[in-house]
Amino acid sequence: MGLTSNKVLALAVLSAVLLFIGTVWLWPRLARRGWRAVGGRIGVLLATQVAVFMSVGLAANQAFGFYASWADLLGQETGQGVVVDHDGADTGGPLRVVDTQRVNVTGGARPQVGGQIQKVEIVGRTTRIASPAYVYLPPEYFQPEYRTRTFPAAVVLTGYPGTAEALVKGLHFPQTAHSSARDGKAQPMILVMLRPTVAPPRDTECVDVPGGPQTESFFARDLPDAVGHHYRVGRRPGSWGIIGDSTGGYCALKLAVHHPRVYAAGAGLSPYYKAPIDATTGDLFQGNRTLRNEADLFWYLKHRPAPDTSLLVTSSRQGETNYKATLDFIELVKGKRPTRISSIILDSGGHNFNTWRREIPATLQWISGRLSDR
Repeated sequence: MGLTSNKVLALAVLSAVLLFIGTVWLWPRLARRGWRAVGGRIGVLLATQVAVFMSVGLAANQAFGFYASWADLLGQETGQGVVVDHDGADTGGPLRVVDTQRVNVTGGARPQVGGQIQKVEIVGRTTRIASPAYVYLPPEYFQPEYRTRTFPAAVVLTGYPGTAEALVKGLHFPQTAHSSARDGKAQPMILVMLRPTVAPPRDTECVDVPGGPQTESFFARDLPDAVGHHYRVGRRPGSWGIIGDSTGGYCALKLAVHHPRVYAAGAGLSPYYKAPIDATTGDLFQGNRTLRNEADLFWYLKHRPAPDTSLLVTSSRQGETNYKATLDFIELVKGKRPTRISSIILDSGGHNFNTWRREIPATLQWISGRLSDR
């Protein structure tokens, strides 16, 4: 049973309940003196607390999508898949669909009504980075009258470590995109949902690490190329946008700033503005000062030509640590035409799914208005 399985969570909760009942039931017997009674009290209290801790941890992981599997939790997920073609046969290109699922909306069993979510494996042609992802296709993608139409696409990134599944089950991006288009608030869009951690367990901060994973190139070049070869997405500048939360929000802003001809719009939900260096990232820049400076969005916008792209940043007046930095970033970008800046500032919120779910509908509407379907 997987880490995110409902059966595992139910088993942990059941164990905690049974241990609590057992502790209450056995306590009179364990209230005696002697090392056996003391050891018994310690044992049942410890077992109960461990079961409660596991239940809370599993529930939090399902709600926030921190880890996708036991191997991910234990830091054992380190391999990067590489596809090698030996005979030149068509194996489906750099993107392969491995599963499909319905969208959790009324009539979602029919793709023409609810759209469809496809689980895919993507392998970068140039970076050789392999990553799983979920692709949301709107209902129009399957309707006969739209069979020759291309659609705008938005990459959606989690935080670190995050799971792509959390974007579907926790943040409800497909359902929100579906309802926004149905209500005429946004155009139908393809969403490509994945985590920025493409070289787990390392947090590469969407940087082309010297001698390491070329993460920025994967998102700027390989990912749009793979999706464009498999789906009917717009290929011209202006067809692609990118959204992310936390680490994904930083990546979204940086990719839109560094690659405006790829991403016409970038939205950062609770983002930060400079790549950190810590135990999860390692040495991202290998002494390369230019690379380090360009990973700082404040430095980049002060010292490089302003990119022709649209940016959206979000924060909260209370509960968010990035509030002041976000206001400073807005003021900086306002004077850097042709770069455009928008914001969502809540009265209160936090660095969590509940806050981001409040911001996602407006974010999808915003990015939809800045993308072309050609």
